[in-house]
Amino acid sequence: MAHKINLMTHQVLGYPDFETNEKALEIFKKNNVEYVELQIPFSESSADGPTFVKANQLSIQNGTTVEACLEFIKKSIDKNPMKFLIMTYFNIIYQYGLDNFLRRASEIGVWGIIVPDAPVDEGVQLYDKCVSYQMNPIVIATPYTSEKRLQVLAEKGREFIYFVPRKGVTGSKTDFNDSVREKILQIKQRTLMECAVGFGIQEKADLEFLEGYADIAVIGSKITRIIEEEGIEKVDDFLKEIRE
Repeated sequence: MAHKINLMTHQVLGYPDFETNEKALEIFKKNNVEYVELQIPFSESSADGPTFVKANQLSIQNGTTVEACLEFIKKSIDKNPMKFLIMTYFNIIYQYGLDNFLRRASEIGVWGIIVPDAPVDEGVQLYDKCVSYQMNPIVIATPYTSEKRLQVLAEKGREFIYFVPRKGVTGSKTDFNDSVREKILQIKQRTLMECAVGFGIQEKADLEFLEGYADIAVIGSKITRIIEEEGIEKVDDFLKEIRE
């Protein structure tokens, strides 16, 4: 069944462990999630709120490596129909080697790459090379992104614009209001691309507010908190509830 709005979920790899990540993917698959964002942990995750900062730090403390993450992603892509995106910070890619990282990601079937600390001006090589390796670089817009800037984002990004509807970091509740809808429409009109909305989506009412405007709703911190507080099985209940 086609849904009014597609879902993109998020997991910090290695948190609390890869086994839980795998169970989460099974639940995402069961609930027909369309996109999955898998985060390779980094010690200074500047765009992340407290939930993901803790998850990144504990994953690293547990010994999670970039190589282990890439191996996990490869196995996950082989047995799941979702479109997989890698989310990480540029330092991780730089240390691995830009071409080496993108080539490896492409070979294992990664659909897209999100690097929140690599602006399109400074990260031109990253975005262009991502396309040359047949992956989709995802660019980020905010409420303060000008129309002129949206044109630049459209030139460098592919498939959809990731819209962050407020200042700050991931996790806390977003006040979804008419200005959010207006900005989504502006983004879509100026870029002729789909729009994904992330940061602060917590409940079914948020999805209903975005339906008819955004194409993709990104749910990250909420799912991680459910796993922490209630257990992985409750993620299934949550996804069923918001998709009814």
